Amino acid sequence: MANKVIISGGGTGGHIFPAIAIANALRQLQPNVEILFVGANGKMEMERVPAAGYEIVGLDIQGFNRQSLWKNLALPFRLIASMWKARQVLRQFGAQAAVGVGGYASGPLLIVANMIGIPTLIQEQNSYAGLTNKRLSKKAQRICVAYQNMEQFFPQEKIMLTGNPVRRSSVQIDGKREEAIHAFGLDTTKKTVLITGGSLGAKTLNDCLTEGLERLLAENVQIIWQCGSYYYDKLSKELEARLTDEVKLLPFLERMDYAYAAADFIVARAGAGTISELAIIGKPVVLVPSPNVADDHQTKNALALSEHKAAIMVSDLSARMHLVDELIKLIHDEATAYELGERIQKMALLDADVIIAQEVLKMIK
Repeated sequence: MANKVIISGGGTGGHIFPAIAIANALRQLQPNVEILFVGANGKMEMERVPAAGYEIVGLDIQGFNRQSLWKNLALPFRLIASMWKARQVLRQFGAQAAVGVGGYASGPLLIVANMIGIPTLIQEQNSYAGLTNKRLSKKAQRICVAYQNMEQFFPQEKIMLTGNPVRRSSVQIDGKREEAIHAFGLDTTKKTVLITGGSLGAKTLNDCLTEGLERLLAENVQIIWQCGSYYYDKLSKELEARLTDEVKLLPFLERMDYAYAAADFIVARAGAGTISELAIIGKPVVLVPSPNVADDHQTKNALALSEHKAAIMVSDLSARMHLVDELIKLIHDEATAYELGERIQKMALLDADVIIAQEVLKMIK
């Protein structure tokens, strides 16, 4: 009889892509395994997961709204309704294990799985654990983490250092530089800067580049600029007269492997999934952590690298003043750029998807 696994979570690419990577690894280890995803209605997992070939059920759940407190009045009712639906889904599907990767749907699904005796695994992607995962960890069988010293948040005997699962297709870049440069319509003789704000884009990075575009281009570099679909139309209109052949403005990067292969320098947010990919890529990185996340965990992720001189960190608050300066300084400093690439690559943890999938199957046995 086929094993049945539920994977819950999402909200951003940083949660969705690792979840899909775990599902793919489960299928690789056990081709007849049955996998069902549980996400939050209206979030990007409801599109991305079916596109990857998996079925998904949506819960009507949302996070705490820090901007408008009155919008949180319905939150307890949504949580109860989501837990009721999660119980139905777990029972009807016949789940033998539940995996939580973070995001709104993860909480109610794992709470109910723990209540009805289904073994659970938490995949904590960040160097600083959030409140939900800390609570869920008390009853979880296994907690797979990407950073050292996580016993300050979780029971030590349950922790396993696995790293974060990454999209394998995104980090397979060997021998692809020339092909990638041509795919973007760029020049193979010039250095390339990749600016990426993650799956949703990043306003701070877009503002910095809008202001510093000519200064960067004066350094004889070319730019791949992934701005996010939300910002794309406005930026392409605003910058129409300033976008030269050396600047490729894109809403989303379908081929991350090409973007990474083409890049000599990378500017990115500090989401856990992004950092895991960047470590495997092993190129010099400037990180600008997003302040708009729970517990400011992106800053803690970035510090875990910058304190080991494996990346340069520029705070979101100071980015408009300092980001372009730091990037230009790095472009001129070959020794530092080389060392950053070497050090970040030493922090890479490979095969996290397979190791986590093996743990899930062990829990079922």
